Amino acid sequence: MKKLFLSILFLSFLGFSFSQERTIDLQNTRPGENVEYCITHKIRNAAIQNNPELIQSFAEDEAIRQQELTNQKNTTKATILYIPVVFHILHNGGPENISDEQVYSALDILNRDFDALNSDLSSVVSQFQGVIGDADIQFRLATIAPDGTCFKGITRTQDPITNNGSGASGGSNQVDAIKAGNDVYQGEWPGNKYLNIFVVNDAGGAAGYTTNPNNSWTGTSMKNGIWILHGYVGEIGTSNVTTSRSLTHEVGHWLNLSHTWGPNNNPGSSSSCSSDDGVNDTPLCIGLTSCNLNANTCSAVDPYYGIDQIDNTENYMEYSYCSKMFTAQQVTRMRNALASSVGGRNNVVSASNLAQTGADGNYYLCKAEFSADRTSLCVGDSINFKDESYNAVSGWTWTFQGGSPSTSTQQNPTVTYNTPGLYEVTLVATDGTNSDTETKTQYIRVLPQPNTLPFLEDFEGYSTLNNIEEWEIKNEGGNGFELETTTGHTGTKCVRLNNLNEGNGNVDYLISTPVDLSSISGSVTLSFRYAYKRTSTSDQDWLRVKITNDCGLNWATRKTLYGFTLGGSNTQTSAFTPSSPSDWTTVHVTNITSSYWVSNFRYMFEFQAGGGNNFYLDNINIYNGSPSEELVVGLEENEELKDIVLYPNPAEDEINVSFSTKNPMSSIVSIQDITGKRLKSFVIQANVGTNLVNIKTAEFASGIYFLKIYSGSTEKIIKFIIK
Repeated sequence: MKKLFLSILFLSFLGFSFSQERTIDLQNTRPGENVEYCITHKIRNAAIQNNPELIQSFAEDEAIRQQELTNQKNTTKATILYIPVVFHILHNGGPENISDEQVYSALDILNRDFDALNSDLSSVVSQFQGVIGDADIQFRLATIAPDGTCFKGITRTQDPITNNGSGASGGSNQVDAIKAGNDVYQGEWPGNKYLNIFVVNDAGGAAGYTTNPNNSWTGTSMKNGIWILHGYVGEIGTSNVTTSRSLTHEVGHWLNLSHTWGPNNNPGSSSSCSSDDGVNDTPLCIGLTSCNLNANTCSAVDPYYGIDQIDNTENYMEYSYCSKMFTAQQVTRMRNALASSVGGRNNVVSASNLAQTGADGNYYLCKAEFSADRTSLCVGDSINFKDESYNAVSGWTWTFQGGSPSTSTQQNPTVTYNTPGLYEVTLVATDGTNSDTETKTQYIRVLPQPNTLPFLEDFEGYSTLNNIEEWEIKNEGGNGFELETTTGHTGTKCVRLNNLNEGNGNVDYLISTPVDLSSISGSVTLSFRYAYKRTSTSDQDWLRVKITNDCGLNWATRKTLYGFTLGGSNTQTSAFTPSSPSDWTTVHVTNITSSYWVSNFRYMFEFQAGGGNNFYLDNINIYNGSPSEELVVGLEENEELKDIVLYPNPAEDEINVSFSTKNPMSSIVSIQDITGKRLKSFVIQANVGTNLVNIKTAEFASGIYFLKIYSGSTEKIIKFIIK
């Protein structure tokens, strides 16, 4: 089988393509998933198609490996080999920004699997119990960056490109973003010094991929690393036990292993019975996408086993999702890769490099650091602080300005704050010999006493939105909400987001202080006015209105507007500034249920950029409304409702009704069934211009319903269907 490997390897590469907009290969996916297992060989083939001379270069790499092995008397298992690892987390503020604990979980799994310490190893089928391999390869987080900076083996970079790893240069662009914007060292992290693992939200449509050791393609650059989806890292957080072995699989590729069926990404193809993976004790097979322990996909006498051997279904280089083992000869192949200069793998594990990258096991405290589970809270609430000092720590001295307790020697203390204000936190950490101090000024924000109803915010009383009591501004790569002092719906001020120049995917937040809703009876409505235009009909900006009943620990979305529903059909390519009342839309959020009628109710506006124009916000109003039809009395006579639109129709979980009025007035919106029974009703303080009301319908059964709007002497009825 070995003699066939090189020629089949290179010829098989020529059968693939990797287009700029590659579609998902369903043959290479697990049932129920929309990502491919691995595209390592497809990526390599794409490089060959673009640079055919790489075929000769790869052959030369193999010749170098063979010559180096000839010169070395023993490259099989002996001492433990250590690999310095850096997890580069590329995120845009979403779930892909995984926790340190999830990274540590992934590292533990790698060390367990490569040292054959996984508990499920004893259940490997009997036919392969005799060839289980213990690689004696261990992984340590690097603690020294290329410029000598001490860090904890994890970098974080915020960039929307985490969501776009597709195309011929998608992964390369992601690495470039990490090099330019990570929080530790901006520059090259050489692949012959670190095993770089790039945690992303899109890995070209795959769960992960990497490059085999080579001198001419990625060589010893930073791009000689591993791309992996965040949901396939470790077994906690966004990942799980089922997906936790994907990184073991990709590291196998990084150490020069192919899939058990050979060097391609097409499991299930009968042509793989004439291919090979370059390892004798992995029987010929075509590759499985399910855990069939009795599979024998290339029925023939195996040269190594001397019998018609079943597939090694539980091998880490399979797609079966029940992987548990490497074989002994796979271990030899991986250790041979670490003994070779090809791709600089031998330097990665060298004693000098372990010392240079801080992975030699000699750890000391170099940085005091901490975080909190939240930094904005209501009076009387508590915060959980977390020590994040690295890379060795044995003692902690905390000081909490304005907190109770005011000091602590616990590693992860809990502190209560009882007085509004901005407060400082200090941590002094020590490893017994070295000490370091971290102080964060104005780190904790204890919010003012709640506003009462009725509440109206028109922003006219502010000179800035920075560091004021009433509003909290957060921007994750965005421009940030700011006070606009030259325009507004009423007056000359409002809040503006310079969205015309935002990068796609950037997210900005405007978060309120508490409002006391504990006295509510009947219903409550949150309304606001916004002005916005799209630059083109393909823009997909998102506005989400979220609320919380625990002062910001947990948020629930109550209104979502995006694309056409946010900006309509009118577009403007130049910077948009509202110039007339018709530019403004009033949104009425009516689904604030009784569980949110608390004394520390808060709300936020979350805007996600998608290519559109500037966004303006004004006249936020929260009021207690009663769904009584008697409120119709006193409304202006002869006032007409205009431009009434209900969508979607048919509906599923919600409907939106849009209408306009000439003057401010109270309106009643209700839903009735076909018998005329009123099921839901709201009082809306309609404003001049367009009004948009969102109504949840998930609680209603499928059927025909009627929406009624009463305003002044006008009544409008619209029939709609719930699917």
